[in-house]
Amino acid sequence: MFGETMISSSSQWISRDKMTTIDVRGWPPAERHPAIFEKFNSLKPGETLTLINDHNPEPLYYQMKATRDDFDAEAYTVEEEAPGKWVAKLKKK
Repeated sequence: MFGETMISSSSQWISRDKMTTIDVRGWPPAERHPAIFEKFNSLKPGETLTLINDHNPEPLYYQMKATRDDFDAEAYTVEEEAPGKWVAKLKKK
């Protein structure tokens, strides 16, 4: 469903060395978590998924912490870089 590099007007994947970025702003809410989990699943241990969202992804953090043994909750960071631009780092153990 999602390629290694995908760029469109409403979504973006950027592959980098040991880091992948997904911008879900503008995506329908029902599509966000499945896409984020799919991309997180494709990471290798030690790699980080950078998530750009239009709100604090705190519910996603708690969902991952409760359901994913491979989510490094201690390495999680989130920052509001601008109004409507929250950037979270989700590292895979």
